[in-house]
Amino acid sequence: MDMDPRRLLVLLAVARSGGILAAADELRLTPSAVSQQINKLERETGHALVVRTPKGSALTPAGVAIAEAGEEIERALSVAQARIEGGAQVAGEVRVGGFTSFIRTLVIPRLPEWRNQYPQLKIRIVEDDFPALMRLLRQRQLDAVVVELDSTAAAQLSLGVGIIEEPLLDEPWKLVVPSGALFSTENVDLGRLPLPWLGVDSSAANSTVLGRLRQPTGANIETVHQYQETLTALALVAAGEGVAIVPTLALAGVVHDGVEILDIPGLGTRRIVLRRFDGRQRNSTPVDTVARLLRESAAAFDTRSAP
Repeated sequence: MDMDPRRLLVLLAVARSGGILAAADELRLTPSAVSQQINKLERETGHALVVRTPKGSALTPAGVAIAEAGEEIERALSVAQARIEGGAQVAGEVRVGGFTSFIRTLVIPRLPEWRNQYPQLKIRIVEDDFPALMRLLRQRQLDAVVVELDSTAAAQLSLGVGIIEEPLLDEPWKLVVPSGALFSTENVDLGRLPLPWLGVDSSAANSTVLGRLRQPTGANIETVHQYQETLTALALVAAGEGVAIVPTLALAGVVHDGVEILDIPGLGTRRIVLRRFDGRQRNSTPVDTVARLLRESAAAFDTRSAP
């Protein structure tokens, strides 16, 4: 199969952004140029790679396979860039804000490695919720923030003047129910579950999912309790208090006793993005280095092997 590897990165941008227009903006190309690259790639592979939907663009199974190859190329380029940067001293302090599961799973385990790689680079972590993180970023008290969004609502949010957004990871939402609560885990009717839904803070992306489930189906989404941490949600579900929508990343490395974790069509995905102010000297500042390290860490997380 003779393909131009640069086109794989274009397909990867479409997959991550969810559409031709968003990918064009991310790549700083025209929508027509992005469409032409996808069309050429489809001719080179002999397969349809992208299907257009009312909500954007989705990858076919062949498109997913090709996009995964694009991720490998991106990862290799990141490694090469790191080796190049290793010859120069990256120094300074970068203040990064984020939410619990991302920091716990994809940042903290990598800190010793990053410290060895860049001994003069100090990464300072601030854990907080979405509104607080965005406020601190706008006030320049943070240099970059990692935030979570329900992918269907991501395009509707305004970033603010001068703020840019880089996609890090898309991961499926999971339905968590008490063990044995459902007679069958096939064709689950979200509007007729035997237990109530657990409530979550309105600023969390999970809350958007619940609101989305109410609208098109008219599902009876009444909530009990209210939690912030996934561990609290799992404990409540295991106790038979309700069911919850939980992102894949938040389930990594935690005990799942007393619960079942289900993939349900229609739940959608959680999008994790990095937001920061657009610097004039791209790829040469400490913030750019940290952004690249975060992208590499997110790319290494395999959502398929997660619970």
